[in-house]
Amino acid sequence: MPIRQRGDNWYIDVTIKGHRYRQSVPEATCRKDAEKAEVRFKSDLLQGKYDLLEDKEYITFQLLADKYEEYSKINNLGYKKYLSTIKHLREFFGNRNINDITPFLIEKYRIERKSFDIANTTVNREINILRKMFSIAVDNDWIEENPCLSKQIKPLREKNIKDRFLSAKEETSLFEKCKEEYEYMRPIIVCALNTAIRKSNILGLKWDSVNLKLKYIHLLETKNGKSTKIPINNKLLAELKLLEKNKLSEYVFTNPLTKTRYYDILKAFKYLCSEANIDGLVFHDLRHTAATRMVSAGIDLVVVQDILCHSEIKTTMRYSHPVPKRKLEAIEALGNYV
Repeated sequence: MPIRQRGDNWYIDVTIKGHRYRQSVPEATCRKDAEKAEVRFKSDLLQGKYDLLEDKEYITFQLLADKYEEYSKINNLGYKKYLSTIKHLREFFGNRNINDITPFLIEKYRIERKSFDIANTTVNREINILRKMFSIAVDNDWIEENPCLSKQIKPLREKNIKDRFLSAKEETSLFEKCKEEYEYMRPIIVCALNTAIRKSNILGLKWDSVNLKLKYIHLLETKNGKSTKIPINNKLLAELKLLEKNKLSEYVFTNPLTKTRYYDILKAFKYLCSEANIDGLVFHDLRHTAATRMVSAGIDLVVVQDILCHSEIKTTMRYSHPVPKRKLEAIEALGNYV
């Protein structure tokens, strides 16, 4: 079928001189619009505005983006957070043939993003996604080389961010504010500090993944795609037993008003930190805190790596920031060596 609709998007599928050309028509709102685009596209092909090389299939960036979205839904647990980046990439590269996207053009994309005061870290993350998209194109023989691997596309310099973890005093203050309408935040924070589990896994945790008798949480979906079992310590066990006693749904952390899971606790956590006079702390820092505390307690990095579900040990080492006391002990050990 030369013209088809998938969701709200229209696509044309043209074959000329034995070669097939497929692309989306983002401006089309109905079949008639798509038919007009098909006529224009055929005309451009026949007039030589696009290459008709026998060994070259015309794949637009829009089609590549579609393929990447399909890939992400299957392979990336948090694929939805990539959608805004894909949108920016779609808007810039449009319907270009992916074979026409050069390192120079990618650099123009970076310059444009920087003109909007986008942080270097964000731009680097977007280029990483673009690199993966072109890797898919290479794997499918749509292009010969990944333009993002060019020496011209070096990562932008990122600012060093000061390490942040929760101190014992701040923890006490934070829990003191978990009362009345914010009482529900207490077990969520306890879970984060005593398991190092990511927020998405905590909020989506179901009772059938919790074994209070054998004291472990079984995570079936993690960021790296592997399942893992996280032990439950006594502090968390006490909180979970209270929640089980008043269980409201299949989810461990249930909103009593909606009788289902919490989808976002950003505002609540920000409010609690403000009330407790804690600056510069985000929820993910609780995972950072848990990892730092384990390493500071002398737990082997390989064990911490397994708990954090990291594929590579170097990722775990980012969380293993030595606290000042441990660093002082290390230096004192040098002075006492002889």
